[in-house]
This record gives sequence, C-alpha cells and structure tokens, in this order.
Amino acid sequence: MKNVSIIGGGNLGAAIAEGLLSSKFLTAEELIITRRNTIPLSNFSARGVRVTSDNGEAIRKSTYIIMALKPYQVKEFLSAHADIFNEDHVIISTITGVSISELREGIGERGNIFRAMPNTAIAIRESMTCIAYEKAKEEQINTINGMFSALGQVAWIDEKLMDAATVLAACGTAFAMRYIRATIQGGVEIGFDVQTASLIAAQTVKGASQLLLQNKTHPEQEIDKVATPRGCTIAGLNEMEHQGFSSALIKGLMTSYRKIADL
Repeated sequence: MKNVSIIGGGNLGAAIAEGLLSSKFLTAEELIITRRNTIPLSNFSARGVRVTSDNGEAIRKSTYIIMALKPYQVKEFLSAHADIFNEDHVIISTITGVSISELREGIGERGNIFRAMPNTAIAIRESMTCIAYEKAKEEQINTINGMFSALGQVAWIDEKLMDAATVLAACGTAFAMRYIRATIQGGVEIGFDVQTASLIAAQTVKGASQLLLQNKTHPEQEIDKVATPRGCTIAGLNEMEHQGFSSALIKGLMTSYRKIADL
C-alpha cells in the first residue's frame, strides 16, 4: 500500500485514521495526518504516525490523499496547494457539498478524484460509506473499495446522490443517537438506572440493524414479528405515529438535505 495522507485531522479525519490503523489496512508508517494545531493528534504521533501542519509535505509524500476539510476551507486549500498535485495522485474528498467538478476546477487535470461520505462509526470499522468518482483506473477503484470495506459497508453511487447519502449516512448517525437517547430517557422513567437503560437501548438498536442486514428484510417484516394483536408493541407504535414520529423524522431528513443544497 502506498502512503495515505489525511488532510484535516478533525473528528472525521481522526476517525478515518483510527479505522485504517485498527483494521491494519495501513501501518502507522504509511499514514500522514495534518492539522493546524497538531496537539490533539498526539496519540497518533505516539503510535508512529507522521503528524504535521504542513499540507504540502503530506501531499508530496503520498499517493492517496483523503481531504477531510470543512467546506469553507476548500477554496483556500486548493488555491495554496493545487500545483503540488500530479497525475498519479488519487484524491478522496469527504467534504460535504463540494462536487467533483468544483474540486477539478481547483486542481485542474491533475490526479483522479473520488468523493466518499463515511460516518464517524468508521473509527470502529462500522461505517456506511457512499462513494462516487469521475474517472479512475481499476486499480485505484479496487484500492479505495478495499480501504473503505475494511472500515464498514460500502455503496458505490452516482455523484448526484451524494448529498442524500450525507443525510442518510452521516447525519443519520446523529439521528439514530437521538432516538437512542430518547429511549434511554424513557427507560429511566419506567424504572431502569441510566447505565442499564443505555445498554438495553444500544444493544436493541444494534440487534435490530443486524436483523435487517443479515436477513435482508424490510423493517415492517421484522416489526410484524413483534407487533402481536392487541399487544403492547402495536399500542406503542400507534401512539408514536399519532404523535408524528415518522413524519418528524422524514421532515428532519428533508431539512438536512435542503441545508446541504444551500451551502
């Protein structure tokens, strides 16, 4: 594996780095992480990862470059470093709302550009990562597929769906956490301590997800197995629907989607 640089060692960049190392897809010596203030990355440097504030150095020493920047940082970054990229570079952008054509405009015809939208579960190799690309060699596609497959599930999509993927996969992590938090609060109200309620809520969601992934079933099929006639499950589900549970979730997804479109 050729060297990989992560430009932007914030929450997502650090999570990607952690996943790549823990999966053993990369060794510490093959990874470079950049950040203006490198102190928060001291745990990586202690493990042998090259940590630097010099983005130019990282680009020069790497073949695969993961851009984990904020959208507002892109123009300044490309303006300062466009000339450093060459035709052998493979650029993987995780930047929300920045298209391949916009990146191409910034760096010209240098390198091959991919867009990837993982989520923070990448740190524990449980990400849902959606990937799109403009043009690339088969070897590069296979390498990137292997990279992100080592960190969770991968879906190759048309770039026009990347904003939607951001909402479902990246924002979706926060939405799922909010559901779990509400379940914990309800669990406390019906008698559990916080620690036990947290364990029950998190494992129940994990188990429900695995049923769908392993059985390849629709959620309603699994619901029907639990929602017996005149039972407590259907009573609770119906009350949630009366209070707008599904509607509120869908509206939240659409609000996040429109926010990305306005960036």
